[in-house]
Formats: sequence, structure tokens, C-alpha cells
Amino acid sequence: MSRLAVIIASSRPGRVAQPVAEWFTEVATQHGGFEVDVLDLAEIDLPFLDEPSHPRLRQYEHQHTIEWSARVAAADAFVVVTPEYNYGMPAILKNALDYLHHEWAYKPVAFVSYGGVSAGTRSVQMAKQVVTTLRMFPIPEAVAIPFVHQFLDDEQRLVPNEVMEGAAKAVLDELVSVEAALRPLRRAS
Repeated sequence: MSRLAVIIASSRPGRVAQPVAEWFTEVATQHGGFEVDVLDLAEIDLPFLDEPSHPRLRQYEHQHTIEWSARVAAADAFVVVTPEYNYGMPAILKNALDYLHHEWAYKPVAFVSYGGVSAGTRSVQMAKQVVTTLRMFPIPEAVAIPFVHQFLDDEQRLVPNEVMEGAAKAVLDELVSVEAALRPLRRAS
């Protein structure tokens, strides 16, 4: 079975990314199209890019990079759960992307974004510029959660509406299709 990595792209204390990612991970597991792995950037805790060689060379000197490389390489598709910070993606996400090069190639990526009125969509637009340079394939389907706090219950769990549930299913269905289509490119590279 193909592996989907859900990347939690926020490290802020009290982050909303956690309940959003927990909800999406549960939906993805129930969907059954993928084996699901969660890559929580707050727990992975990569330092600011500290490898002396360009990632294209794969001459990693630090254990944290070797471990990050293995987790990313093991994934066949990605979903990034991200907020928007000042009209852009979180620095922790950009840093995590920049650590590697080949490990991302020919894999589809989708976004689950959240925030206020913009629902984190400007973060997604910025991230798409970066992931395409890494030869990833962002799919058009997405989950965008505006005014996310209204969807959190008293225990800080996400309570999705029908639109969010439908969008999550569309994301997962499309990731299954695109991942299968890209598989020959990954094998050839």
C-alpha cells in the first residue's frame, strides 16, 4: 500500500495544526487509500538548515537530516497541514522543504490550510511555488478552513462541516490517482 505523509507545518505553542491534523489523519486512515504517517515538524525539530552541501548531492552530515531524508523518501504522497503567517507559509515548513531535494521528486502533494478569512490559502500559494521546484505535483483539490476556531469544540478537537468532509475525500481520491500515475517516474529516477 502507498504511504501518505501528513506534515504538520506549525510549531507554535497552542497551535491549531494539531487538531486539524488529527482530524485529517483520521479521515485519511478511514479512507483506506494509503498507509498514513504523521510528520510533525515541531517534534522532528530540524535546526535551521545546517548541512554544508547542497541537498542535490545527498551528502548529509547530520543525523537529523539522515532521519528526515528517510521519512520523506518513504512517503509516496504528502498532505501539508498549514496555517498562514503574514501572507506566507511558516518558516518551519520552508526549512523542512529546503533540507532535501531528490526525496520529494515525483510525489503529489495536497494542502489542508486554516486560519481566518483567507483560510491559509496564501500560505498554500507560496508553498506551491517551492514544491514545484522540487518536482512535486500539487493537486488542485484542497481543504481550506476559514475562521478555524469556530470548528473547535471545548476540548480543542476539530468538528468538521460537510464542506470540509467532502473536500478531504476529494483530496484523498485525487492523491490516490496522481500517486499511481507518478509511480513510474519515481521508479525511473
